[in-house]
Amino acid sequence: MSSTSPRFLKAIPLIFVLLTALVCSAFAEDIQTLIKKAKDGDPEAQFYLGRRYYKGQGVPQDNVEGAKWSRKAAEQGHADAQLVLGLTGLGVPQDYAEAVKWLRKAAEQGRTFAQYNLGIMYDKGQGVPQDSVEAMKWYRKAAEQGHASAQYNLGIAYGKGQGVPQDRAEEMKWFKKVAEQAIVESRYNLGVAYYKGKGLSQDYLQSYFWFSLAASRSYGEDFKKYPDARDLVASMLTPEQLMKAQQMTREWEAEHPRE
Repeated sequence: MSSTSPRFLKAIPLIFVLLTALVCSAFAEDIQTLIKKAKDGDPEAQFYLGRRYYKGQGVPQDNVEGAKWSRKAAEQGHADAQLVLGLTGLGVPQDYAEAVKWLRKAAEQGRTFAQYNLGIMYDKGQGVPQDSVEAMKWYRKAAEQGHASAQYNLGIAYGKGQGVPQDRAEEMKWFKKVAEQAIVESRYNLGVAYYKGKGLSQDYLQSYFWFSLAASRSYGEDFKKYPDARDLVASMLTPEQLMKAQQMTREWEAEHPRE
């Protein structure tokens, strides 16, 4: 037993060297195959080769090469490549109009992040004339696919009547969709909006409700602001209002149990 153990132990490093060489060889072969397919015009290979260059995986890190291969894929209609070109701006000069061009192509193929970011471009007037109606159109497309930030922006728009008719029912519909995703910061932001009357009618009862929902999903010292905000608003409510707000919170939590 003692005579074989040292030989076995000495063999272990050699095994690792061989395995590493095999893995590296397979990885290099994979890269060469990918490059060949990309050069042959395969848009999927072009997209993934672009990603490899962006990340420096199996090839030298090179944003310009990453953009080159992403563009080749995008020009063949590859939606994810179009999204990358529209969002990252890596390896190319900053150009909002060009970003809008690629975001639109990806958005028209149903890419949620492209739809949301195209909405932002119209909202801010970056690369296109500022157009709240067009911004809401793209926010809605993303919101209907479950994008929380798009849902939040759409809710704010209905509260202000910005790009859409002012409609309190629609405002609350979209805010509730955000809350259903249990996104704590979004709930907190709603509480702030109701507390300050910023973009919404000032409503301390609703503010308490959203702060309370945020606090119920917060943990640790970093999230102390959520219960603190709830308790601040609680001090501004009458006992009857507080009881009603607490009942609203309990009913919501009962209908939306934690996963």
